[in-house]
Amino acid sequence: MRTISKCLSVVSIAIVAGLGVAQAADDPIKTRQAVMSSVGAAAGLGGGMMKGELDYTPAAGKAAIATMRAAAMTFGSYFPDGSTTGDTEAAPAIWSDRAGFDAELAKFAMATEKAVAASGKAGPADIDAFKAAFGPVLGTCKACHEGYRVKK
Repeated sequence: MRTISKCLSVVSIAIVAGLGVAQAADDPIKTRQAVMSSVGAAAGLGGGMMKGELDYTPAAGKAAIATMRAAAMTFGSYFPDGSTTGDTEAAPAIWSDRAGFDAELAKFAMATEKAVAASGKAGPADIDAFKAAFGPVLGTCKACHEGYRVKK
């Protein structure tokens, strides 16, 4: 039951984040924060299952992977010039080292593409298959945060 509730929470957060994105269309900072909220929820769900804190189900695994994939396909669009100040954790390196940032986004996109392919129609069959698919996705998150995020 915990897994189903957590999965529904991730899907709900992703929907709310999507609504936030629609409402924040003219504000790239709010938009990227909404996308990152959905990523955080998916990472929490996936990480919880990987650590054994939550029961694994293929549907929950698929939801976490799908959320990450959606973010990977859109996230880089919300860092235009001029969106460096305000309520943001985006590091100045995003704009001063755009090629490096774009390379990290490409790694995230590739990892999520592979995770989607590995998850099949119903999601990874078991926790080991999920770990193999989702672990590299989380690794790209960590790498990007280390160089392109300012902790507040």
